[in-house]
Amino acid sequence: MLPILLETLPFFALIGVGYVAGRTGFFGVDATTALTRFVFYFALSAMLFRFAANLSLGEIFDWNFVFAYLLACGLVYALATAVALWRGTTVEEAAVEAQCAVIGNVGFLGVPMLVLLLGPDAAGPVLLVLAIDLIVFSSAITLIITGVRQGRMSLGIFRVLAVGLVKNPMIVSIVLGLVWGATGWQVPAPVNAFLGTLGAAATPGALFAIGASLAGRNAERVQVAAWLAFAKLVLHPAAVAFAALVLFPVAPYAAGVMIAAAALPVAGNVYILAAHYGVAPQRVSTAILLSTAASVLTVTAVVAMVTGG
Repeated sequence: MLPILLETLPFFALIGVGYVAGRTGFFGVDATTALTRFVFYFALSAMLFRFAANLSLGEIFDWNFVFAYLLACGLVYALATAVALWRGTTVEEAAVEAQCAVIGNVGFLGVPMLVLLLGPDAAGPVLLVLAIDLIVFSSAITLIITGVRQGRMSLGIFRVLAVGLVKNPMIVSIVLGLVWGATGWQVPAPVNAFLGTLGAAATPGALFAIGASLAGRNAERVQVAAWLAFAKLVLHPAAVAFAALVLFPVAPYAAGVMIAAAALPVAGNVYILAAHYGVAPQRVSTAILLSTAASVLTVTAVVAMVTGG
C-alpha cells in the first residue's frame, strides 16, 4: 500500500497547498471562483474532449457496467435516504444527504488522478461514471426537491433538467468528443496539441481549486457529516464492488476503475445544489471537508486493492 500512497500523495498535496493558500487569505474567494471557472469551462473540458475523441462509444458504453453502478448507487442512495428520514429530516434534506452518499468528485479529482494512476484505459470507465452521475443523479435531486415544493411533476421541471444538461460543459465535451471519435477522423495535430496543453492545466488547477474551496468551509453537524463521509468513502465503493464483481459480469479492469471512482470524496457540486435550493448547505460542506481529508487514506487503500497493491 505504501507505493500507492506515494503515488496518490502528490494529488492530495496539491489539495493541501490550495487549502493553505485559501486559509491564509493568499488565495481569496474571488480567485478561487475564477480558477474553478477556468478549470470547469476550459481545462477540464479540453481534457474530457481529448479523452472521448480517442474512444468509440463501444469502448465506453457497457450495459453491465451501467446496471452494476446504478444498482449500487441506488442501494446506498436508498439507505442514506432511509437513515435521514428515520432521524426526522424533511424529504428535501434526505435527498441532499443521499446525494452526498453517492456523488463523488469524479470530474475534478477522479478524471485526472485515476487516469494517471490506473492508466489511459481508465478514461472510458471514468467518463461513463461521470456521465451517469451528471445525467441520472443530478437530475434525481432536482426532480425530488422541485417535485416536493410544487407538489407535483410538471413539464417545466424536465425542461429545466434538459437545459442544465446542455449547458454543462463536462457533458457537452464528452458528447462532442464521442461524436468526433465516431467519424473515425484523427484530431488534427495542432488541435490535439492545443487540447493537450490546455487539458494539462486541469489536474493542478482542479486540485488546487478543491483545496482553496475547502478553506472556506466550517465544520457543522459533524456527526451527520461523518456518517455521510463514511457512506461515500466506504459503503459506496463496497456496494459497487459487490454489484460489479458478484451480481454483474463487469470486466475486472473496468470494475476496478468503477470501484476506485466510487471511493472518491463527496463532490463539490452537491454543495452547489444544496446552496441553490437552500437545503442543508453547511451539512454538505462539512461532509465534503471530512470526506476529502479522510480520502487520503481510503482512496489509497481502494486503489491498492483494485490494483493488487
